[in-house]
Amino acid sequence: MARAAAAGIRVVLVVATRGERGEPTPGVLAEGEPLWERRISESYASAQILGVQRVEFLGYVDSGMMGETSNESPYSFWTADVDAAAGRLASILREEDAQILTIYDNNGGYGHPDHIMVHRVGLKAAEMAGTPRVFETTMNRDHFERMLAKFAEAGEIPPALEAALEVAEDETSTGAQEEFVASLDEFGKPESEITHAVDVADLVGLKREAMLAHRSQIADDSWFLTMDPDSFASAFGTEWFIETGVPRAEGDPFSDALWPAE
Repeated sequence: MARAAAAGIRVVLVVATRGERGEPTPGVLAEGEPLWERRISESYASAQILGVQRVEFLGYVDSGMMGETSNESPYSFWTADVDAAAGRLASILREEDAQILTIYDNNGGYGHPDHIMVHRVGLKAAEMAGTPRVFETTMNRDHFERMLAKFAEAGEIPPALEAALEVAEDETSTGAQEEFVASLDEFGKPESEITHAVDVADLVGLKREAMLAHRSQIADDSWFLTMDPDSFASAFGTEWFIETGVPRAEGDPFSDALWPAE
């Protein structure tokens, strides 16, 4: 988004829910402050940092994590009618004459129900509005596994990942180990399915600043924000996309931009 905004392209952020079922960072909310109000203000602050020119909320309720009873709560995004939700998004796409729409991949990155719905609703909305290009943002599973191996070899595994790996390596925790390995299979997509790798290494400082704006969701001492600059750039310096309907032939290089250079 920052790359597009800097290039003079109008960028619009559409958010499906207000994130009201999240677990807020301890001590961040003022007494009596609803989480959803803070999440809205954080979204606007982060969008301003990135150069986004318009922010819209579709008005659905956060569904919580997959399998929770909140998935079926009234007005949750997970239970929304896809065509109705897509109609809301399509109206914005038409207003903006959008040429590109970015959504999540079909597993929502890691199986989050609302992310999966963003994928389904986004595809339908693009069809309704005639938006010509749709890119599914994802995580490069192979890159992540290589990064884990590099951290392990250097003995500098971020604390959150180290805890997960310790559980996986515990011989008495076979179930936990299998769960951890299975979770990697649900994380992002393999390189063979990814069509675009966009280098944003020169913007990781701006990315960190935008992440800091979401203080109710990402604590200042989280491993995301306490990584050394090189590790942070390795983790977040490339953004990965799958262009819908445009398969990448085996051996072909990744494309490096989402829009043609002028």
